[in-house]
Amino acid sequence: MNQPTEPKADKSGVRRHNLSLVLRTVHDAGETTRAAVAARVGLTRPAVSSLVEQLLDLGFLVESGKTFSGQAGRPGTVLKPADTGPAGLGVEINVDYVTVRVVDLTGTDRVRHTERLDNRAADAPEVLARAARIAAEALDAAAERQLVPAGAGLALPGLVSGGTVRQAPNLGWHEVPAERLFGDALTALRPGTAGLALTSDNEANMAALAELWSGTLGDLRTFVYLTGEIGVGGALVVHGELLRGAHGFAGEIGHLVVDAEGPRCRCGSRGCLEQYAGQAALLRAAEASGVPDLVGRAGSGDRRALAALAEAGRMLGRALSGAVNLLDPEAVVLGGIYPQLMPWLAPALAEELSDRVVSGLWTPDAGRLRAASAATDASRGAAALVLHDVLSDPSAYAATGAGAGTPPN
Repeated sequence: MNQPTEPKADKSGVRRHNLSLVLRTVHDAGETTRAAVAARVGLTRPAVSSLVEQLLDLGFLVESGKTFSGQAGRPGTVLKPADTGPAGLGVEINVDYVTVRVVDLTGTDRVRHTERLDNRAADAPEVLARAARIAAEALDAAAERQLVPAGAGLALPGLVSGGTVRQAPNLGWHEVPAERLFGDALTALRPGTAGLALTSDNEANMAALAELWSGTLGDLRTFVYLTGEIGVGGALVVHGELLRGAHGFAGEIGHLVVDAEGPRCRCGSRGCLEQYAGQAALLRAAEASGVPDLVGRAGSGDRRALAALAEAGRMLGRALSGAVNLLDPEAVVLGGIYPQLMPWLAPALAEELSDRVVSGLWTPDAGRLRAASAATDASRGAAALVLHDVLSDPSAYAATGAGAGTPPN
């Protein structure tokens, strides 16, 4: 009787995996040697050398010219990720601005453009065409630096799934095919981007990923992320992964009701958090012309500004205490406009958390309420998501023909 045999491992699949393993190891180290990579990943030195040579040929790695002799044997040539070739394009579309970044494989911002725009005054195709124009300009600048987009990430406000904005109350968008509209507009401006891989997500999710991958959280991997813009967005990260929910819409904390008799929200409900802690609500309550004016007024002790910030802090604490009780995160991280307002938001917010979190672990001095890093935002998270795909499967990107670092037309 013939015994069943296990299928042989796909050699090409194993090599693809090992290419990714070596590339990610060099990326995480910043600078290292072939011998150090072999010791880290458990492959033989000849196998690692073969994989490194392929990654050098494809333009993912470069040799720095330096040598390192920290281990026994001959000094090794130092390897590092290339700062030319594949790059991530991140595009954040928000209510009152568009930001575009190009980030290289080392994780360095190479191009960053922001334009202040009132996107409520235009329909969705026009807004996405504006974003495509800014992205095309950024890619032109990136091409001068020998950078090639490996893909584009779109960070969008509201409920996003399948490349479509299902609902964005602050923009009045419903069922907008954002990826298609953006991709068509970008291709019309820059034909070389035809077929460019696109991905999209809620802007708070993208900002949370930026904080996770590029921020100052250290080993912290489970947190609630809150971003304050015109509205309030939220994201949930559990053990280093986004918690998306059954339909991809988890984290919409800005529309958590904190006062059932409160003001009407654009989403159709009443008393949503963003009606107290969103940028528009804060400025209105403080009678401030903008966030810098609000910061100045609060710093000078203006009573109306201080009252508006204290009320926002209380409402943030009311909403966040429920999230903390439900999810038991290690920390709450505040992004968007909130870091610059922390001196006035934090006291009331921390007091609410201390009073309402049942575990007793959220005392004001517990250090679990944090400001997001200055360098992390949704556009960076969107670009980083593209680069994570490259690191996960460099062979797939190389197959597009752009892996050697030749900018497209």
